Amino acid sequence: MKSSMLFKTALFALMFSFSRETKAQTNNDYFTVENYYKVKWGYAEEFIELWKANHYPLLKKAKEKGDIINVIAEKPKLHSGEDSRWDFKVIIIFKDAKTAFDPDLTEPYKKPIYHDLEKLKKDEQHRFELLLAHWDVMIETIPL
Repeated sequence: MKSSMLFKTALFALMFSFSRETKAQTNNDYFTVENYYKVKWGYAEEFIELWKANHYPLLKKAKEKGDIINVIAEKPKLHSGEDSRWDFKVIIIFKDAKTAFDPDLTEPYKKPIYHDLEKLKKDEQHRFELLLAHWDVMIETIPL
C-alpha cells in the first residue's frame, strides 16, 4: 500500500514537473534568436573560447535576472560546403521581443564581471576580427 502511494506521488510530481517545463518551452511571449558565426578557417575553437570567456558570462547574468530564458551553443560535427558553412551557433531564448532588442541588456553586468574593461574590449575586437560572417535568425515555433 505504501509503495503504491509513493509511486502515485512520484508520478504526480513527474507529471507536474513535465507540465511546467512544457508550458515554459511553449510560452508565446518568448522570443528566440539563432546567432550564426562563420569564422576564418582554423580559428573556430579560438573564437568559441573567446565567446565563452567574454560574452557568455554576460548572458548568464541576464539569465539569472530572468531576461533570458535559455542559452544553447552548438557547433557542427562535420563541415559543409563553403556557401552554407557555419562554425558556431548560439540560440538565445529571451523572455520577450522587447528584451531581445534591448541594446543595453548586458551592459550593467560588464563592470562587475570584468575588472579590466579595456582587456575585454580588445578581446572582443579580436573575436570579431576572426569572423568572416555573422547572421541572426529570429525564429518562431509552429504549433503542431
